[in-house]
Amino acid sequence: MNTTTTILAELDEFRGKNHLNTNQLAKRSGLNPGTVSAILNNKRVLGVDQLDRITVAMNLPEGYFYEQYIEEYLNEVAPNWRRIRPFLYRCAELDKLHCIKSAVELLMDNLIYSPLLLEVAEDLFQQEKPMAAEILFESIAIGERNQHSERLAFCHYRLFLIRQGSNHEQNYQSALQFEPFVDRLDEIEVLDALKDLANTYRSLHRWDKVYTTATKLHHLAKVQYSLVHSREVKATNKKPTRPLFFYVAYSNLLIGGFHQDEGNYELAAEKANEYADLDWVKETDEESLHWKALFMEWAKANIFLAKLMSGHTHLLTDYVEFIGPKKIEITRGLWNIMIVANRYGVDVDHILVRFDTAISNFLEQKGNEVYNDQNTSDQQVGLLCELAQYYLNRDKFDMGFRYLLEGLEKSTILNDEGSMLRLIRLMERFRRFASDETEIEYHNLIEMGEKHEANNVLVVCK
Repeated sequence: MNTTTTILAELDEFRGKNHLNTNQLAKRSGLNPGTVSAILNNKRVLGVDQLDRITVAMNLPEGYFYEQYIEEYLNEVAPNWRRIRPFLYRCAELDKLHCIKSAVELLMDNLIYSPLLLEVAEDLFQQEKPMAAEILFESIAIGERNQHSERLAFCHYRLFLIRQGSNHEQNYQSALQFEPFVDRLDEIEVLDALKDLANTYRSLHRWDKVYTTATKLHHLAKVQYSLVHSREVKATNKKPTRPLFFYVAYSNLLIGGFHQDEGNYELAAEKANEYADLDWVKETDEESLHWKALFMEWAKANIFLAKLMSGHTHLLTDYVEFIGPKKIEITRGLWNIMIVANRYGVDVDHILVRFDTAISNFLEQKGNEVYNDQNTSDQQVGLLCELAQYYLNRDKFDMGFRYLLEGLEKSTILNDEGSMLRLIRLMERFRRFASDETEIEYHNLIEMGEKHEANNVLVVCK
C-alpha cells in the first residue's frame, strides 16, 4: 500500500495504466457508472463496500486500502457511525484487528458511541469472532471506567469469557478481575455470570471460591424463580441461557463438589439428594425435562462417588455399570475410578481394558454442553496423573511413564502447578526404572516448563 498518495489518486493512476473509462471501471467493479463518476469527482463519499469492489477491480488484496481509508474517510471531527459500523464488521471478517482498534480510537472521546459499539461487540461475540469483539468491549470499558454502569459490568463479563484459555494462572487472574463487577450486572445476566465464574474456579480447584460463588448463585436463582412464578411480577423478555431452576440445582451441585473436595461425603450426598429432588419445578417443556433428567443422573453418580470415596469400594462395579452407557458421565467417571483405585489399592485393570477406547477419546476431546474446555482439560490432566500413579505402582513402567510424560506436557501448557509437582514427585520416586528415552523426554518437558514459566512472568509484567 502506498500511503503517500490518496486512494482516489491510486485509482486514477490504475485507470490510466489500464486505459479504462468510467463505464469500464464501473463494469469491472460491479458499481453503477453514476456512482463511480461521483466517487472519482469527490461528489460522493466512498463507502467500505464500494472500496472493496474497487480493490477487487484493481487486482489488490482484500482490505489493501483500509489503513488509508481510516485516515481519509473516517478521521473526522464528528465521526460518521454509518460509515464506521460496516467498516468494523468488514475488518472483523478479514481479521484486520489493528484497523478495528484504529477506527474505535476515533470514537473514544464521546460516550454517545458506547451503546452503538456495544451492539456491534455483542454481535461479533455471538458470531464467534472473539478477538474483534475483545477490542470493542475493552474500548467501551476504558471509556466507561468511571461510570459504574451496567454496561461497564457487561463488558467485563464478556472480556472474562473471551480471555478464558489454557493457562490456569491467567484464567484465575481474569476471574479475579471480573468478580468485582458481577453484582452490577442485570439480575438475569448475573445468573450466567456466576455460573461461568464458578466453573472457572472449579477448573482451577479453587473450591473456596466455588463455594462462595455458588452460594450467591443459589440465593439469587431462588429469588428469581419465585419472582417469575409470582402473579404480582410482570414477565420480562430477558431470559437466562438455561431454565431458571437450572441455576438453583446447579448451585447445589457446585456446593456438593466443595463438600466432596473437603472430604465431607455425607454433606456431598445431602446436596446430591437436593438437586435430584426437583418436584418443585413447575416447567414441563422439553428443555426443562432434559435438564431435570441430567440432574437426576448426576445426583446418582455423585452419591455413588461419595460412598466410594468413603471406602465402599464394593460399589465400584455398580458405579462402572451406571456410567457405562452415559457419555457425559464416562469422562468424569473414569477419573473418579482411578482416584478410588489409587486411594484404596484396588485392581481396576479390567475396567481400563473395557474403557480403553473411551479413555483415548476423552484425552483428546473438547468441552461439552455443561463442562467448558477448562474443566475438560482439568479432567484430562487429572486422569493422566491417576493413570501414571496406578501403572507405576503396579510396576507397569512403560504405561506409567507414558501417562506421566503426557500429563506433564498437558499440565505445563495449562500452567497447572499442582499437577506438575505431583508428576515430578512421581518421576523422582520411580526414576530408577525410567529408560534413557524417558529421561530425555522428561528433561525436555522440564525445560519447556521453565520457558513457559518465564513467558508467563513476562506477560504478567507487561
